[in-house]
Amino acid sequence: MAKSPAKASAAPAINIGISEKDRAAIAKGLSHLLADTYTLYLTTHNFHWNVTGPMFNTLHAMFMTQYTELWNAVDPIAERIRSLGHAAPGSYAQFGKLASVPDAPGVPPKALEMVRILVTGHEAVARTARGLFPLADKAGDEPTADLLTQRLTVHEQTAWMLRSLLED
Repeated sequence: MAKSPAKASAAPAINIGISEKDRAAIAKGLSHLLADTYTLYLTTHNFHWNVTGPMFNTLHAMFMTQYTELWNAVDPIAERIRSLGHAAPGSYAQFGKLASVPDAPGVPPKALEMVRILVTGHEAVARTARGLFPLADKAGDEPTADLLTQRLTVHEQTAWMLRSLLED
């Protein structure tokens, strides 16, 4: 008589040295960061497609570099949420509820207004990351703290570079 296949057992509880309460709070904060990052990615890509004017070549290339960096950032954020044992948001509806970065205007603005909007967006994402940092630090969540530090560096530097385009 053949043995029947063993029933799949439930996955073991997560035991990484961070409490469930802290993992849930950090995952919630990372979900906001993911929504902000994805929304800023969409805005930047939109502006890349629609920029016009005398700064076209400069901004078109700059926006492509920026949206590519943002696109490459969403996966590590989502995977960190999953590593903490929680589902990552992934729909426009979820992102709309979670993001502090507003959606891009329906009619793309003039080039320098695009730059202003992106400065504001990068600063907002930096604030989201910075706001989560104390919780990750207190919980001893070094991987999340490292991720946040990396994101802060990118968003603060990008905001500075964009602001530089607005100076006389």
